Amino acid sequence: MAGPPTFFHDRIEPWGFVMPGGSIYVTPVDQVHGLSPQVMYEQFWLKEVAHRRKMRGVKAAVGLVVGVALAYRFNLSPPILGLLCGLLVGAADAFWTWREYDATAVWRGKRRGETITGRLLRRRLRRAGYHVLDGRAIPGKASIDHLVIGPGGIWVVDNEAWHPETEIARYGDRLFLGEKYGTKTAKALVEVSESLAEVLSRETGIPVTIEPLLAVHGGQLRRSVTAEGLTLLKPRLVARWIKNGPRADFDDAQVEVLARTAARVLRRMS
Repeated sequence: MAGPPTFFHDRIEPWGFVMPGGSIYVTPVDQVHGLSPQVMYEQFWLKEVAHRRKMRGVKAAVGLVVGVALAYRFNLSPPILGLLCGLLVGAADAFWTWREYDATAVWRGKRRGETITGRLLRRRLRRAGYHVLDGRAIPGKASIDHLVIGPGGIWVVDNEAWHPETEIARYGDRLFLGEKYGTKTAKALVEVSESLAEVLSRETGIPVTIEPLLAVHGGQLRRSVTAEGLTLLKPRLVARWIKNGPRADFDDAQVEVLARTAARVLRRMS
């Protein structure tokens, strides 16, 4: 079993500022002093455009050489195969770079995580008989981004975004969000799910349990992490998790009653 995450000190980020615990002998760069991490991330990204293009050209050139070598090896046309390999390598590098930057859009405030996750849930679950309620508030409790009700059970799905370098992992029985414990985040969603389960059970007469899920936008998360009663996973995997892991066996009538009751009891958020 892996131990707790290692805390690094005296580390200077590439955009020129010293992380907490860093060296006191390094003076922060005036241009980024006082700016938010999101702004600094975008500034660094723009500053590195020329370097990324240069490196992409180098990779494409390597792809061209490899393509020519393969063409001679298999008696094919060296110019055509070389050019094709070079273009493919360059395009692949451009796509991967864009994908990494686009993954930070929610964290940078350019997109809304609940909009992305809600669209994915409706697209992949409605045909399977699931109801997706967005932006609801539990009376006297916190709000939730999505409530999913279907034949396999009920799920509360919330959204959260972290810095792209934040490692999300489980160590022992504890959830870690970077260098911090994730207990507060997990406990909040678990309590909301339990409160909502009590409300729906009381209002419908159908005993229910609700599993909390957290759609993670950004951060370093391989596929999914389950710790302290909460499962964290990438937005594109939430619908698959729900369909592949049924927690109940509701018939169509029960699903309809539960969905209508939830729509009536839970206040829609503006």
